[in-house]
Amino acid sequence: MKIAPSILSADFAALGDAIARVEAAGADQIHVDVMDGHFVPNLTLGPPVIESIRKRTRLPLDVHLMIEEPERWVDTYARAGADLITVHAEACRHLQRALTQIREAGARSGVALNPSTPPGGLEYVLDELDLVLVMSVNPGFGGQSFIPTTYAKVRQVKALLGNRGVEISVDGGVGKANAGELARAGATVLVAGSAVFSTPDPGLAVKDLRSASEVAN
Repeated sequence: MKIAPSILSADFAALGDAIARVEAAGADQIHVDVMDGHFVPNLTLGPPVIESIRKRTRLPLDVHLMIEEPERWVDTYARAGADLITVHAEACRHLQRALTQIREAGARSGVALNPSTPPGGLEYVLDELDLVLVMSVNPGFGGQSFIPTTYAKVRQVKALLGNRGVEISVDGGVGKANAGELARAGATVLVAGSAVFSTPDPGLAVKDLRSASEVAN
């Protein structure tokens, strides 16, 4: 199981220190939510911030584009330092083209599915994927409650992928209480924001999440 702390819930005034703490605790990658105020009702980070983060950590940067027309920005975020770029199926008019563009830019490719989006739409792009991100809340804000139907959806995604080496990530309301069940369902990456950065010790929270998922397995 990989643990990917989401900096959306971190203190932006001390972002470098927050990242250093979770990196020291064994986090596997840093999840960066990019929102444009159109595809989702919030506005967050842009390429300059990602460039700054890239200078502060050796961990892979998992950049989640919750934006309209993400194809226009793929190359920019890849140059800024994104190792993995995830676009939303709902935001891409030509999903296969977008995934090809991500790989050609030198990053790994991911697709995110909103809670109401069925996994079947990925059937014809499975070989273009490095990751499927299952949203367990409706995107836009941190701190939301986990949607229980996510467990079944993760199992559906796992069955759809078959023996492909594609990671299954879950984002939204993830914490110690559901980490084990998500691991049993087939998740391989847990994205956690509030469960990590809203605690007194983010490093300990990363370790607790990993322990909860490993006990389940």
